Amino acid sequence: MKNINQILQKCPQGTVITTDWLNKQSISRQSVNNYKKSGWLERIGQGAYKRKGDEVSWKGALYALQKLQGLSVHVGGRTAIELQGFGHYVKKSSNQVILWKIPEVRLPSWFQEYDWEANLEVRSATLFNREVDEFSQTKVENIELTISSAERAILEYLRDVPKDESIDEANYIMEGLSSLRPSVLQTLLEACNSVKAKRLFFYMAEHHNHAWFERLELSSIDLGSGKREIIKGGKLDKKYMIVVPELSREDQ
Repeated sequence: MKNINQILQKCPQGTVITTDWLNKQSISRQSVNNYKKSGWLERIGQGAYKRKGDEVSWKGALYALQKLQGLSVHVGGRTAIELQGFGHYVKKSSNQVILWKIPEVRLPSWFQEYDWEANLEVRSATLFNREVDEFSQTKVENIELTISSAERAILEYLRDVPKDESIDEANYIMEGLSSLRPSVLQTLLEACNSVKAKRLFFYMAEHHNHAWFERLELSSIDLGSGKREIIKGGKLDKKYMIVVPELSREDQ
């Protein structure tokens, strides 16, 4: 029993413990069953356990996916923006948690079937044409998680306008992003597959006259061709060839 206790101490309280990870710690499946019977572990799904009496949330589940199973899934979009400290610019108040992954990543059944008591939404898209490792390691309730940097998160957000996200809220968020890093933005924008997200990004960034905007090399970024209608009934911005509503500023 001392052995399993020492192994469990490698993970923070409130995290999911997977059978695969225990096996890598030289704990056999038979031993896992024995630990379950003796009260050290409680099963929450196929191949997934928690400490006896422990409370697990989506944060502890995501920790297991990222750190124990090595899956490329991360906190992104609006949720990452909030966790980066820009939550006061997010107008919607909800229990929604946005996770991002690429379509090739398959999430285990224990994660998909368990009730995490949050409005958990996994968005699956290939937003970048190459791997761009622009993430932050952030502690959320004492559990370290991989989340999108603010620069990556705003592009994820804009990719989902207007179907899943609000263009008005995107504008308020962009107004607050005065401290973005131009070198990180340049890397992300050059690799971004979404013409819509890039055009919206430039349109809003220029509107709010952020200092970092002047340091971007627009000539290196592919903005595609033709017109993009973001919002029906909007007006055409001829510079970025997008149909959008009139933007406002919060301080006006």
